[in-house]
Amino acid sequence: MAIEASFTLQQADFPLTAVFEQLTDVTIELDRVVPTGEAVIPYFWISADDTGKLTTDLSDDIGIEQIKVIDEVEKQMFVRIDWNLSRESILTAIVNTDITLLSGIGTEEQWTFEVRASEQQVLSDFQTYCKDHDIPIELTELHAISSFKSDREFDLTDGQREALVLAYSNGYFDSPREATQADLAAELGITRQAVSSRLQRGTRRLVASALITPEE
Repeated sequence: MAIEASFTLQQADFPLTAVFEQLTDVTIELDRVVPTGEAVIPYFWISADDTGKLTTDLSDDIGIEQIKVIDEVEKQMFVRIDWNLSRESILTAIVNTDITLLSGIGTEEQWTFEVRASEQQVLSDFQTYCKDHDIPIELTELHAISSFKSDREFDLTDGQREALVLAYSNGYFDSPREATQADLAAELGITRQAVSSRLQRGTRRLVASALITPEE
């Protein structure tokens, strides 16, 4: 049975520490791309109010071979990183096991990684690798992948699905939140109260369909 899990890692135990030392209220997020070569997690977004103040040559980090700024937009930098995999880290654990990385988000406090394993043994191998190489990960969430359900099975209305998808795409559910209900309302052409109702009712139906058993 396929399994998904979330792990946390202290910020100091992963490269890019200098970013958090120089910038304020910064978040670093893995760009969700499907790899087509040998590169390991090559692209990241660095988000902060003062990205222009980042002056440190991040390639000086022992865990990084080279870093290149691909693009800069308002309060964000899109960078490509070539890692030095001679340094043991959660990256080498991913490379040397059959685990699949789904997401990675770093803040001033910690990194959070979501991974997928085709079976329990793969996840155990990943955890064992981390333990044997003193990579201090902490398991925070673990669940089996449930079967796919269509909108009809979740009993969502078209309006609820539209509002939820837009909210997700625009970062409404992110932390910190990237969009407000007023932003969603303007894009949908409805009132903020209508957006609030669609999100609330849609979320309730998703929870009821996906998490609540008949006994509960």
